[in-house]
Amino acid sequence: MRALLSVSDKTGIVDFAKGLIDLGFEIVSTGGTWRVLKDAGIEVTEISEITNFPECFEGRVKTLNPYVHGGILYRRNKPDHVEEAKKLGIEPIDLVCVNLYPFKETIERTDDFEEIIENIDIGGPTMVRSAAKNFESVIVVTDPNDYDKVLQALREDKNTLEFRRELMIKAFEHTAHYDATIANYMNERFHEGFGNKQFIVGKKVFNTRYGENPHQKGALYEFEDFYNELNILKGEPSFNNLTDINAATKIAVSLGKGSVVIVKHGNPCGAALKGDLITSWQKALAADPVSAFGGVVAVNGVVTKELAEEINKIFVEVLIAGKITEEAKEVFANKKRIKLFDLGQAELEISGDMYDFKHIEGGFVYQTADFVKDEEVLEAKQVSVVGVEDKKDLLMAYKIAALTKSNCVAYVKDGALVAIGMGMTSRVDAAKCALKKAAELGIDVRGAAMASEAFFPFRDSVDEAAKAGIKAIVEPGGSIRDDEVIEAANEHGIALYFTGVRHFLH
Repeated sequence: MRALLSVSDKTGIVDFAKGLIDLGFEIVSTGGTWRVLKDAGIEVTEISEITNFPECFEGRVKTLNPYVHGGILYRRNKPDHVEEAKKLGIEPIDLVCVNLYPFKETIERTDDFEEIIENIDIGGPTMVRSAAKNFESVIVVTDPNDYDKVLQALREDKNTLEFRRELMIKAFEHTAHYDATIANYMNERFHEGFGNKQFIVGKKVFNTRYGENPHQKGALYEFEDFYNELNILKGEPSFNNLTDINAATKIAVSLGKGSVVIVKHGNPCGAALKGDLITSWQKALAADPVSAFGGVVAVNGVVTKELAEEINKIFVEVLIAGKITEEAKEVFANKKRIKLFDLGQAELEISGDMYDFKHIEGGFVYQTADFVKDEEVLEAKQVSVVGVEDKKDLLMAYKIAALTKSNCVAYVKDGALVAIGMGMTSRVDAAKCALKKAAELGIDVRGAAMASEAFFPFRDSVDEAAKAGIKAIVEPGGSIRDDEVIEAANEHGIALYFTGVRHFLH
């Protein structure tokens, strides 16, 4: 039996080769891998002895040879293939272990296009694909984490067709991901990220119990290794939990360390950034304690025992934080239904993906990601006669509105969300709905700041804000009736700012 080892990532390759030799394999290798094995005292045959042809063109051509690919690809169960291999002097290769040139690592490290091009692997993917195609006879290994599993299967006579099939699938996933990374990079470099083809590749983290509903299947996939940092402390994240965690965490990170955000069905029902996390929690909860029941809470900081005791006074389904202390976990120990997750650090973070996409029937729409910049509000144009010196509440309201389903209007007072209307077909309905709920809860919104993620098409939303005692409004502007909106603000003595940036979230 012969094994061909040619890896860019040398992790564990020496021990893997030793294990294969113990099982009776002859080792064939290339370039850097051959040198590592040779230096480790392993008996190894250099690939040129098999191909009868030297490596050439600075190593660009090493394995593209019939003695290599014929040895991998010929079918052992077809007599004519076996006879032809003998006639041509082609010896079988029974195991192929390859991982590819570090293209992704290279583009993260340098912008030198010549170096990037040289880190596009050609022979490696070809060998992987050849071995995967002939998985009935050949073992293909692309992941160093599988070395022990492969050795164990060979030792225990468990090298079954099903075992090789799973390695085959993994191999094709490996080369597909590699090619997709190259194609996406080239389109990013030369077509501003929008080429004729767009490849979205994710690595499975885990299956969810079901999808959005019990009759649907679901799973979490990640682009990089972001979700490997998610510590599952208690409970099992569901499909819907994950989308709510995403919504809550994005807002909490946007508001900053020390914030608390409560989300229900993807929409915020409470948010606050006060001097301490306990006060932030209390003020966030006060915005809508009814909706908060069974909600998802994001704490941008460390959950202590004291904060846990406050949160534990109501039922929340999910708590995600930068860190949840051991003492805090004990507080929730007897709550069977709560799920606890943290990132094991002082504050929350998001991956900051540069692109966004949404599935539509028959395809998907793809765009650059939307980010809210503080300067949009801090440097917004004052279009009213009166203004405000402190824009903290305006900025907080604007961020919440931008990260909430349109049409959305958010009201913030003293660092806490006091009213919000979202997902409405009418902007004035969003404004009225928010104020109506605040009134029902006995929340005083007088003096609050108001934000809309898109322009007001009519002055009616400003008139409603005036009735509620709103002191300042920020919105993008750009309506054909902007003059009427400005006039309304001046009539009511409300400070009005235009950012010039719309933040629809549909």
